Amino acid sequence: MNGDSQASIAVVGAGSIGVAWAIVFARGGHDVRLQDPDAERRKRAPAEIAQRLEALAAAGLIDEPPAALAKRITLHADLGEALAGVAHVQENAPERLEIKKDLFAAFARLAPPDAVLASSSSAITASNFAPADSARSRCLVVHPGNPPFLIPVVELVPAPFTANSVVEQCRERLGRCGMRPVLVSREVEGFVFNRLQGAMLREAYCLVRDGVIGVEDLDTVVRDGLGLRWGVIGPFETADLNTRGGVGSHAKKMGPAYARMGAERGQNDPWTEPLVARVAAERRALLPLEQWQARVEWRDRALMALVVAKQSLPPFEPEKGQ
Repeated sequence: MNGDSQASIAVVGAGSIGVAWAIVFARGGHDVRLQDPDAERRKRAPAEIAQRLEALAAAGLIDEPPAALAKRITLHADLGEALAGVAHVQENAPERLEIKKDLFAAFARLAPPDAVLASSSSAITASNFAPADSARSRCLVVHPGNPPFLIPVVELVPAPFTANSVVEQCRERLGRCGMRPVLVSREVEGFVFNRLQGAMLREAYCLVRDGVIGVEDLDTVVRDGLGLRWGVIGPFETADLNTRGGVGSHAKKMGPAYARMGAERGQNDPWTEPLVARVAAERRALLPLEQWQARVEWRDRALMALVVAKQSLPPFEPEKGQ
């Protein structure tokens, strides 16, 4: 398969995610064919691309002039024309199974026989929409955060039948485009990004429903509390650094309380000793305990930098008439 950074890419669907993916691939040096059957979408896409590129340039987040990147992106109505000779197809259709099934059947017919066939699906797994023929070995989910030109994490979710070479090719190509691919080792609905997001939203809705807190105050807890830390470190490292002795010590102190909270919501997912030991072993491989204090001090410096950056943000001022 073609791993050349100059390979052509087809982005199918010119909505907000499709436009964002076009920018990601163009930023990585690829010629991008942005396809959509809707004439109005094709008409609006160039202005949306230009606006986002100008904003990225103003923030110093692209190395080339916006016009040079925009020139790499062409608009197409015909699917076959867009797919001819490409190395990678990135689908961005609505989250409806029948639409995805039809599109991937078309990709199998129209794309080159070695092209990667990827979906931006937020929850539907490739096993549900991949065609039954030999093309299925090239199918997987490549799920981004929104917008991917600002949020670099992207989930690679292969089906059991996806070729390892396809996964590796995606990992390498996306890495060259400035993304941070993570491998989801087993197909689960919603993958990791949306399962974590969904878990928080479920609890947030419950807390509002039960009269515990209001919507704005809950957002403040996340925005100026949990989310501030998560902008620097993830939940496992947060627990690891919050308790001297690391995540194993944290689990002993807080595990029973978290288990009671889960049981209150009908969940029975205790942090068993083998599970905690596994997490602790992975954390210690990443951060030996003798480096714990230095990492805590690094976290605090990083948080200081984030606080200063947030203080410099301009206030949101809605346009008149909006």
